[in-house]
Order: sequence, then structure tokens, then C-alpha cells
Amino acid sequence: MNIVLYDGSYDGLLTAIFEIYEYKITDVSIHISGKAPASLFGSVHEVNTLKEKAERVHNKIKEKVSMNSLIQLYKTFLSEQHGIENVLLRYMQYVLRSKGMVDHDYGNADVLLVQQMSRKVDREKHRMKAFIRFQLTKDGLYYAMIQPDYNVLPLISKHFEERYADQRWLIYDAQRKYGLYYDMQTVEEVQMNFTVALGNAETLRSIFDEKEELYQKLWQQYFSSVNIAARKNMKLHIQHMPKRYWRHLVEKQSY
Repeated sequence: MNIVLYDGSYDGLLTAIFEIYEYKITDVSIHISGKAPASLFGSVHEVNTLKEKAERVHNKIKEKVSMNSLIQLYKTFLSEQHGIENVLLRYMQYVLRSKGMVDHDYGNADVLLVQQMSRKVDREKHRMKAFIRFQLTKDGLYYAMIQPDYNVLPLISKHFEERYADQRWLIYDAQRKYGLYYDMQTVEEVQMNFTVALGNAETLRSIFDEKEELYQKLWQQYFSSVNIAARKNMKLHIQHMPKRYWRHLVEKQSY
């Protein structure tokens, strides 16, 4: 087995796929640098990400699949599932050797998996749009911490930039240790090392704006008032708002 290592970025993966063809590497397995298994008999090829090579692969695939399928490939990559790089490699190899469109060829295991996984990532994206709750700090920054199942920050950036264009905000992914910071002009990716505890109201109390606690209590009271006890259906509620999101929802916190 020949190991191909890349930097973990989507451009890095596309560069790796380009070089697999360029150097005619066979019996290959792609891994993020530092996470590859030991290879006793194969060789190791280290990839340096090059935008030009990545774009050539992207444009070639774009010629042979629909725009929706192209987006599905990226969403599947963001799932970060174990071995997903090799699923995408096989998918692209299948696309490149096929004469017709393979977008809906669900008889192929990799085409089906890409379609299914991209849907899961898309659902997580929509949930993040609905469940993110900002908290105002004393320096005027609206801050939110999330822990999504998949790496959806790149997919929700535009939504929050357009919706909250008149305020500074930071959305931080505590699981992946990075966030998106908007300064009312551009969105930038930032690397931090916050702990999940920082998202708890008790910890944030010292850096809250003095009105933030009042706003949160009012929101909790509103949430309670619109819930009719006689019609309470916890099973349905959890279906629409899974418990794993509750730790960062203001209305689910108690004071």
C-alpha cells in the first residue's frame, strides 16, 4: 500500500489526487499528515498543496458532473469521516473514466455514500443556522460557541455575514479549535484554544455586557411562555432539537 500524505485542506486533497495521476501512484491510500498508519512495504508520498493543481482537478471534475454534485463532494469532505479522502478519490476516478454523467449512479457505492454523507452535513449546516445563540461581551463582540458533528463553519459563513452585517461576531468551533471572526468588513478564520467551559454562562458572566444576562432571562421567559405544557411532546422536541445542542442554547440554560 502506497501512502499519500496531505495537509488536511480541500485544496490539499485535490492536489494529492492530481499527483496520484501525475506520478502514476497505484494501490494508494490518502491520509492527513501525522495521521497515517505505518506502511511496511509501500512508499510514502508527501504532497505540497498547490492551488494550480487543485484547480485543474476541480475544473476537470466540473466538466463531468453537475454543480450540485460538485458541492456534494465538498460537503462530504467536510464530514471528516475516517477514510473519506479515499472515498472521494474513488468517486473522482470513477467520474474521470466514465463517458457519461454518473451523478445519480447510486449502484456505485461511492456515489451513493457521497450523496448520503453530503445530506447529513447539509442537515447539520441548517441546524447550526437555527441553533447558534450569540452572547454580547463587554467589548461589543457577539460570541457563540458550537460543537457540530461535522466541520460546517465554512458552509455557514456567508449566512451569518449577510444576516449580521452590522455587528462584530465570532463563532467558535470548540471541537476543531478554530472559529470565524467578522469585523463588519470581512470574515476571517482564526485559530484559538478555548475550552468548552468558556461557553457556559457562569464562566462568561465576567465578560458579558451588563445587559446580556437580562436579555437572556427575557428570552428564557419568552421560550417558557410559548410552550404549552398540555401539548408538550418531548420525543418530537428532541427530534427537531437534539440534546447535543442544548449546552449552547440560552433557552436551555438555568440561572
